[in-house]
Amino acid sequence: MRAQSSAINQRRVAVGTGPAEVPRSVGRGGTLQAALGVVAFSLTFPATAWGLEGFGPWSLVAVRSVLAAVIAGGCLLALRVPLPGRRHWAGLAVVAAGVVVGFPLLTTLALETSTTAHAAVVVGLLPLTTAVFSALRMGSRPSRTFWCAALAGAVAVLAFTVTQSGGALGTADLYLFAALLVCAAGYTEGGRLARVMPGWQVIGWALVFCLPFSVPGALLALSYEPVRLTAHSVTGLLWVAAGSQFFGLVVWYRGMAAIGIPRASQLQLAQPLLTLVWSVLLLGEHLTVAAPLTAAAVLVCIAVTQRARG
Repeated sequence: MRAQSSAINQRRVAVGTGPAEVPRSVGRGGTLQAALGVVAFSLTFPATAWGLEGFGPWSLVAVRSVLAAVIAGGCLLALRVPLPGRRHWAGLAVVAAGVVVGFPLLTTLALETSTTAHAAVVVGLLPLTTAVFSALRMGSRPSRTFWCAALAGAVAVLAFTVTQSGGALGTADLYLFAALLVCAAGYTEGGRLARVMPGWQVIGWALVFCLPFSVPGALLALSYEPVRLTAHSVTGLLWVAAGSQFFGLVVWYRGMAAIGIPRASQLQLAQPLLTLVWSVLLLGEHLTVAAPLTAAAVLVCIAVTQRARG
């Protein structure tokens, strides 16, 4: 009976519901991996801004996908990993559409006209959006407190974007809000798949499955958009490909599988604040008072949602 209860509890931990009695060693390892993923993601916007100094938006996204797929494919071949079962293909397609294509493309287009600090505050809603998708996908019923905090966070970010955009949402804001939705779907589905296959294989196969589209897309984009290779542009490209698109997602999905989606999402509270720091240190951007204040307000709202979910 005790063994059966333990097995049930482990399944609850994996989906992020129920009593989360994660073994201490597993919890520490999962927390460390998820935290490394957050650090990698926090550098994505500054690295993208660097990449845009020498590449067009479509070229940058397509080439980063190809480079990340080459890394992932090499690992899969070297370890002779078999193809995932057909039952997982739909989930991998969601990961590919949301994390490999949708989020990078939409945020890159947004960063053509938006500062990284502004984008970081808007995308600071990602943990909250992921928690909502997770609740809907896993069939759980969050409390009224959860939904009130989620709504408050959304209102705070919406007020920030409208104020910063001169009274109306700009095109960059629409790109960022769309990026939130597709990325949250990809994170949730990736976290679910990471319970049945290693996290690095989840993102690895998603990247490889995109190759038939990313390779022609890269060739076409490079033929139309001018390329100017500089230290910044090359560094930015390499980081978003190897760091954000592969390494970051590998450790992030492994962390989510180990400690559950809600607990991992708590660590993402630090991501917008870290990005604000990088935007100042690496890009020399000047922050308005509203940016850190809104990021802090969103942080509080997300913390409330996590406590509300238990």
